Amino acid sequence: MKIAMLRGPRDLRIEAQPLDTSHLKPHDIWVETRITALKIGTDRGNYEGAARVPGAPDYPRWVGDSNLGIVRGIGSAVTRVQVGDRIITRQAHQSEYITTDSASMVKAPASVADEDAVYAHLYALSAHCYHKAQFRPGENVAVIGLGTLGLGAVALGPLFGGRVVAIGNDAYRMDLARRMGAHATFLYSDPDLYAKLDEFTDGAGIDLVVLTANPWPAYRTAVEIVRPNGRVSIVSLLGRGEADLDFNPLAMQYFYAKGISLIAVSGPAGYLYPNATGDARCTEDRYAADRNATHVLSLMADGRLEPKRLITHRFHYGEMAQAYEMAYRREKSMLGVIFTWQD
Repeated sequence: MKIAMLRGPRDLRIEAQPLDTSHLKPHDIWVETRITALKIGTDRGNYEGAARVPGAPDYPRWVGDSNLGIVRGIGSAVTRVQVGDRIITRQAHQSEYITTDSASMVKAPASVADEDAVYAHLYALSAHCYHKAQFRPGENVAVIGLGTLGLGAVALGPLFGGRVVAIGNDAYRMDLARRMGAHATFLYSDPDLYAKLDEFTDGAGIDLVVLTANPWPAYRTAVEIVRPNGRVSIVSLLGRGEADLDFNPLAMQYFYAKGISLIAVSGPAGYLYPNATGDARCTEDRYAADRNATHVLSLMADGRLEPKRLITHRFHYGEMAQAYEMAYRREKSMLGVIFTWQD
């Protein structure tokens, strides 16, 4: 098998490694990869050697966590999937692999194209920005950071019942946000931003900000525009690769005086209605990652969600280093990136 490995900052290699598929253990699942997707923000940080995320492996390390493949073999105890199923996992960029039936994975509905389905787990994270913040239909939502994750939050907001404004720094990304369903788009540097947000919300204010951008100025905008007692749902890695702060992120006027909630989109979301006790189908949190992924796949199957509209580049896996270099240079034309694994 072949796998993408980082040997150090900006040292990405496709390496051959052995994989024994002839002796599967009872709970093993052998998967042959068809495509993987690049999660630009996180993967770029790993590639350029930014500060490590807690729990992330050191070099040499694998990269990628959006993998769509075909089940080619299963162990004797596996009932979750069958040979021939298309599944989406959070496995690395690699040509094939063996996982277990307890790992994170979801099956792709037959009607959902590969290039949509591969984004199931990434869009599940976009959905989690709403679940973790206890979003309610009818709320006004601002999304700051219009990468793939942020545009996923833009697309899901109206489907969840929100009124969504996208705030960015690039006309191309803002046009994509409108195409993905944003009710309005504004430049974060617009001198009339606050007046326009007031008009957009009819004076009610922004109830929830979904922050997917890492730079501190994006955070500052988030805490400035959210209404008193509102929430900022933070899925970004704030300050990663940034210079030291020139302001206090918890200054009284941004935090205490406004009574806002800063919510880390990590870990399970709170939920008022617990799972049924004793039900074998409800052994995990109602809004666990795989359940969120299954939900967004159903929206894709219904034709209401189409992530592949954001794909700007398609590469053979042998060109992966070229793609990561483009991400390193922060090329604004690069958004959705797919790697194919067929030789």
